[in-house]
Amino acid sequence: MKYTVLIPAAGSGSRFGSVVPKQYVSVCGKPVLQHTLDLFAADERIGRIAVVISPQDEWFDGCIRLPAHALVFRKGGDSRAETVANGLAALADREPHLAEGWVLVHDAARCCLPREALNRLFTAIGQGADGAVLAVKVTDTVKYQDGRQRISHTVPRDALWQAQTPQAFPFALLRHALSAVPLAEITDEASAAERLGVRPLLVEGDSRNIKLTHSSDLSLAEWLLQTQSGG
Repeated sequence: MKYTVLIPAAGSGSRFGSVVPKQYVSVCGKPVLQHTLDLFAADERIGRIAVVISPQDEWFDGCIRLPAHALVFRKGGDSRAETVANGLAALADREPHLAEGWVLVHDAARCCLPREALNRLFTAIGQGADGAVLAVKVTDTVKYQDGRQRISHTVPRDALWQAQTPQAFPFALLRHALSAVPLAEITDEASAAERLGVRPLLVEGDSRNIKLTHSSDLSLAEWLLQTQSGG
């Protein structure tokens, strides 16, 4: 079975502090989004890649080289959830057969995804899970604040995981989940599925699978990419 990857890339990256959205910032000689596209393009299990960008995007055409089996949709919304929902709808309209398979939603700004973590996700999908999410166990002590930035109590961390991407679900299930809940309340695909009673499987992720959030993350991303490529 071939899988679909959907990459929401419509954000402005306001916290990144760059004049261009962070997905177009260059690292190791290529835009962040290009690295993300290339890592999925190299995986033979991926049959279709879809990138969803803002209708006002003025950078994509000039700096991104689409893989042969990739599509771009200028249907980004006001939130990540809306962008994903719009992308799923566009894919279903163009290629209805994809709704019978699985879709992996991955952050454009997670360009350092190790292949080993992706392999674990595919293994989980093959074992019959309703959904599967890469995640890492929380190792730091977590504090709950009282509203005045004072510690209210310490949160037990034994059961806490930090979600990453890709997050994988049956295409039709995820599309239904996003249509059944207020999109403004959804922070990731798993949270939408959870509201339908789905209990996605937590799959061991990787600390190298960082999401670029601030400009200071660029040097770490560069080091990770060089290490993974053997450079």
